[in-house]
Amino acid sequence: MEMTPDEITVFTVGGFTVNATIVFTWIVMAILTLTSILITRNLRPDVPPNRWRTTLEAVVLTIQGQINEISARPDRRVLYFAGTLFLFIFVSNLLAIVPGWHAPTGSLSTTAALALAVLVAVPLFGIASRGIGGYLRSYIEPNIIMLPFNIIGEFSRGVSLAIRLYGNVMSGAVIAAILLGVAPFFFPVIMDALGLLTGVIQAYIFAILATVYISSATEVAETEPKAAVTKDQT
Repeated sequence: MEMTPDEITVFTVGGFTVNATIVFTWIVMAILTLTSILITRNLRPDVPPNRWRTTLEAVVLTIQGQINEISARPDRRVLYFAGTLFLFIFVSNLLAIVPGWHAPTGSLSTTAALALAVLVAVPLFGIASRGIGGYLRSYIEPNIIMLPFNIIGEFSRGVSLAIRLYGNVMSGAVIAAILLGVAPFFFPVIMDALGLLTGVIQAYIFAILATVYISSATEVAETEPKAAVTKDQT
């Protein structure tokens, strides 16, 4: 039994092996892109919203509401980033009910890439919000002794994100394989239902944690100069 989509070779081009992780990632990207284009192609004030546009707006507003509750200084760019993470993970896991589908989030390479994206986004958002000096000062707070610990903590966030998402997906696959071996006719329905629920939870937790890390990096400490805060808010 193939444990991860990395082990499944779909085709080879010029000696380069394209595995299931890459192919199914492309499929998810295509689905999200085409769906967005189709829903928003008539996005005009004079065109009444249809049910698909209403659903999309509800999803966006829900994500924005969660970000507003977490961050003291909401940034619309966080919506774009965290929302993309949520939709990608959710759709990847949702399609697991399709026979032959291998969720790309079941690959450690995919989860590591998503975690790396968060690791890169955190300092970028922090620098954009607080400036280079203000963000770097956060590594020596409350004193310079904390510098190595803060650096280690920054990287451990990414590692924990990758392992958490990968572990959740793979544990679900292992449990499903065991149950299918015990009762192959009854448990598939239950596992599909649990898979849908788990997919939503995984996507939600990952996006929320990414938002929390970004909000922590963009939060202006009380010890920072007020002039810098005022300049950043403008």
